[in-house]
Amino acid sequence: MFDFIKPSRLRELGIVGMNERNVRYIMENNPRKFFPVVDDKLKTKIAAQKHKIAVPQLYSVVREQSQVRKLKDILAPYSEFVIKPANGSQGKGILVIVGKDGDRYVKPNGEKLSLLDLQRHVSNTLSGLYSLGGENDNAMVEALVHFTDAFKNFTYQGVPDIRLIVYKGYPIMAMMRLATSESDGKANLHQGAVGVGINLGDGRAVGAVMHNVTCLAHPDTGAKLSELVVPHWDEQVLLASRCYEVTSLGYLGADIVIDKELGPLILELNARPGLSIQIANQEGLAHRRAKIDAHMAQNPNETPEQRVAFSKKAFARG
Repeated sequence: MFDFIKPSRLRELGIVGMNERNVRYIMENNPRKFFPVVDDKLKTKIAAQKHKIAVPQLYSVVREQSQVRKLKDILAPYSEFVIKPANGSQGKGILVIVGKDGDRYVKPNGEKLSLLDLQRHVSNTLSGLYSLGGENDNAMVEALVHFTDAFKNFTYQGVPDIRLIVYKGYPIMAMMRLATSESDGKANLHQGAVGVGINLGDGRAVGAVMHNVTCLAHPDTGAKLSELVVPHWDEQVLLASRCYEVTSLGYLGADIVIDKELGPLILELNARPGLSIQIANQEGLAHRRAKIDAHMAQNPNETPEQRVAFSKKAFARG
């Protein structure tokens, strides 16, 4: 487990640190001209749809403060939805509503919000409170994903998602993020979600972490994390690989959710995926990157299907 390994051993194990990630993974592979398509979730959704990649349905976009007064009418057709900033990061500003109780909106933890609460949240979003650079933003209203029953014992009042890191179009490492009571129903590690390392070969759990500390069971449900198996695995790995063509980014995080009826959906893309995925997988990125670079030197211009076949074989565990 990485929480017990001396720093001198990290490089030998292929662990990538923040500085190395920023220089050798992001700067060398992600031209800044391509960042807007992933930094803006609305642009991500439009780009994904052009490539026939499934995404959650977009209900509405609030772009101006004058629209905040009309929020009741905008939300009237929907009893459940998600409000998120188009340019947010680390899960900030995402508001999940799972139902209505009279004129109040119910969050996953049972807390009830008034229309005024939602208007204030949207107004703050437009003002840039949650955006990457603090600049004015758009508020997206999306369909709430009804996650597959396969994870009902592994998450708490929220939609779990799969983070797949893609290097030059090749899936290189995967992790599942499970909502907890601490994370308020959001699958975000910074807010207290659990990260479960996933075997690229077959979609089975290989380890788990919460707040960068190894854990064996979900803190709320008690489910053994080692028993987690991700359904539709082949479809998801291919979906992530195809996002390379969508974005032209050589180092990319693809966040995928599995809807009970619609199957895997791209939730968002990230040009700066974090490094906790290494802890969850109990393995570093560096050795895998070297394998991909060596393979590409002999096999240039592979299709997404060929890239996935290589990664599943090269990085299978057990």
